[in-house]
Amino acid sequence: MAIEVLIRRRFIKKEEARLAPLVVRLRSLALAQTGYISGETLKCIDPVGEDEYLVRSTWRSVEDWKKWLHSETRTAIQSEIDTITGEKTEYRVYEPLVGGIFPEYTGTGNVPSTNIPL
Repeated sequence: MAIEVLIRRRFIKKEEARLAPLVVRLRSLALAQTGYISGETLKCIDPVGEDEYLVRSTWRSVEDWKKWLHSETRTAIQSEIDTITGEKTEYRVYEPLVGGIFPEYTGTGNVPSTNIPL
């Protein structure tokens, strides 16, 4: 099952010129990794002054993501990033909520009522 990885990096504004090329390099290298499906890198604009990047990437499996996460190439670049930012990068791995907002949905057509008028 495909998974989504959210990566949050906070940084000091004056270090952005050093940080951005490393983030772009990681993204470029990820494109060639087994199991990588897609991704995007976002920069926080609201609230103003919140200097943060959020990377969202989709992987074929947790195993594919972990292989890339722990690779020698990636950890070396990530170490440079953490040195520049002065803090550890945050990672969160998510899987799709099968059945949408109904986690108990079994695909049998017996969808519980939400009593929400349509």
